[in-house]
Amino acid sequence: MHSSPIVISGSGLWTPAHSISNEELVTAYNGYADLFNRDNAKAIAAEELTAVPHSSAEFIEKASGIKSRYVYIKDGILDIQRMRPNIPERSDDEISDQAEIAIAAAKDAMRSANKTGADIDMVIVACAYTQRAYPAIAIEVQHALGIEGFGFDMLVACSAATFALQRAYDAVAAGTARCVLLINPELTSPQVNYKDRDSHFIFGDVATALIVEPADSCSTESHFEILDTKSVTSFSNNIRSNFGYVSHATDADPFGPDKLFHQAGRKIFKEVCPMAVKHISSQLEALGIDNSRVSRWWLHQANINMNTLISRKLLGREATAEEAPIILDRYANTASAGSIIAFHLYQDDLANGDIGVICSFGAGYSIGSLIVKKVQRSAN
Repeated sequence: MHSSPIVISGSGLWTPAHSISNEELVTAYNGYADLFNRDNAKAIAAEELTAVPHSSAEFIEKASGIKSRYVYIKDGILDIQRMRPNIPERSDDEISDQAEIAIAAAKDAMRSANKTGADIDMVIVACAYTQRAYPAIAIEVQHALGIEGFGFDMLVACSAATFALQRAYDAVAAGTARCVLLINPELTSPQVNYKDRDSHFIFGDVATALIVEPADSCSTESHFEILDTKSVTSFSNNIRSNFGYVSHATDADPFGPDKLFHQAGRKIFKEVCPMAVKHISSQLEALGIDNSRVSRWWLHQANINMNTLISRKLLGREATAEEAPIILDRYANTASAGSIIAFHLYQDDLANGDIGVICSFGAGYSIGSLIVKKVQRSAN
């Protein structure tokens, strides 16, 4: 067992070179809708099919707070004959797409934490989807970075990053790892149904990474001590993706609408928001920390209306942009990476001893949260 405090000593972010605005996305979607409705006019008139409705950039921003999103490959998404990214297949001898973006974020985190591959002995790739079943993306990343030890993938939908942080904390606390690299390569665009008005705008691609280690091996001027971790799951079908290898045996369409991301948004809003408020409040209360003492809320970035409601319930007032930073306007929902992007981008201004909460919530339902404290070492 390790007696030293356990800390997050570095963070990394990889942002794709390509972005798609709401206006671009809506133009393509509406073009697809017109094409579908024209080609199926007779069936629609006979009520055998339902016409595809139009959307608007204003609807998207009001419903979600999203204005644009980054994508790994833009080509194909805006093609009304295709409506999905055109990602060239790579051979088994080439590095996988997901490992490539994971490595970029990992290297950024390693620079931030002053670590090399020789310092790390555990790698976790935690995200909503992995592009293959095996070998694990984490082991591919481990090999590419020259890390000796072990790695594994874990999937907990939008809570994957915070659940992985808890696994990293537990491993270091138990002494089964001395330094953990955890990465969230959220390559979500291949699982988006760009033909669906209610979900085509939700997700964007990104990769984030964190380094977790004991404080006594940390060499950075500032870091975040992990004061507590907490996770909970409660089964729900309201957020679901049925894509999987069993489709090969069921003879169902392996890429049908139910095999892509789909959700019951209103039910999620009503059920998850109070769950998240109770989860975080009870965790802080158990630590003897009043909600008003929290300087920064790095909340899951799924929907601006959810974030606004949750932070209002936690604080008893509207949170400021500094207290609860929002990144989903430009990144969209990046599955598990959202709260980590916010943490990475909005941490430098915190003072020594400031308290922050990293929290994510998503399919499962699943909620993961960590209470952290900024530690700024003296210049002396």
